[in-house]
Amino acid sequence: MSKLLLTGVGGNLGSEAARVLLELCKKEDLIFVGYNEEVLKEYAKQGVETRVADFNNYEGLEDAFKGADRLALISMPFVGEKRQKAQKNVVDAAKASGVKQIIYTSLVNAGDETNPSVEKKDHIYTENYIKEVGLDYIFLRNSQYAEAMITNYFTYVKGDGVLKNSQGDGKMAYISRKDCAKAVAYALYRGKEYSHATLNINGPELMTITEFINIGNKVTGNNVSYKEITDEENYQVFDAMGVPRTTDGVFKKGSEAPFSSDGMVTFAQAIRLGKMDTFTDDFKKLTGSDAITVKYMFEHYEDFQIGERHSKDS
Repeated sequence: MSKLLLTGVGGNLGSEAARVLLELCKKEDLIFVGYNEEVLKEYAKQGVETRVADFNNYEGLEDAFKGADRLALISMPFVGEKRQKAQKNVVDAAKASGVKQIIYTSLVNAGDETNPSVEKKDHIYTENYIKEVGLDYIFLRNSQYAEAMITNYFTYVKGDGVLKNSQGDGKMAYISRKDCAKAVAYALYRGKEYSHATLNINGPELMTITEFINIGNKVTGNNVSYKEITDEENYQVFDAMGVPRTTDGVFKKGSEAPFSSDGMVTFAQAIRLGKMDTFTDDFKKLTGSDAITVKYMFEHYEDFQIGERHSKDS
């Protein structure tokens, strides 16, 4: 069995991917990498080889990746030049240390130059750089996390009952973060079956935000409605919540929106313009499982909240 290396095991997505990998693989075939030594200690106790690394600095990364055949790079939670530099460090070190294939968590429709999402710029940069250095790859282009919108839904349950954003009637195949993590684990596990592959990791159905809210209302008995607002009004909503415009800003602990408003507003714009309505069965082909439905997530909503922000963006 090839040595499989998972990065970001201290984060929400990475920790779930680690859990699935431990069910799929022998512990001796795994290497877990992260910046949080306390988190890594728990895996080491289970017999997994662990290594500490900070992707913001190249020094030490080649040693951290040594011996791995395939590496899963979970994209950083910050946006812009800082993320591009950190992810370039990972790709360069992976190439130098003999890694043959990178699994990268990208964004649906990242290759569309007309997609206005600021997030997609970093993703297509990283995809193109992986190609440029000549590594084999599996790009997992994820749809929007349903958890983000479920958390958002309950924010408005506690507020005025009117969920406001600028995505209008655009459609999205909302995917659980748990399923995105499952896709990472299976892509690592089954990587030798894929070469230079781009997979769209979508939820089981396309829907508008109004349809999403209606499912929530039916399951929970609440009566949230939807109001479309302009992009600038959307920024103002996040400003009032104390959400920073960029990931260089200050994030409140326990924030119900642990993302930058630049990311969220341009994402809503992309949905409104039909730039995010990709819909495939790639997830089922990869994992052999159906994706979790929005209805199920609302029925078990306590298990499907967006959670705390995890990053080391020094």
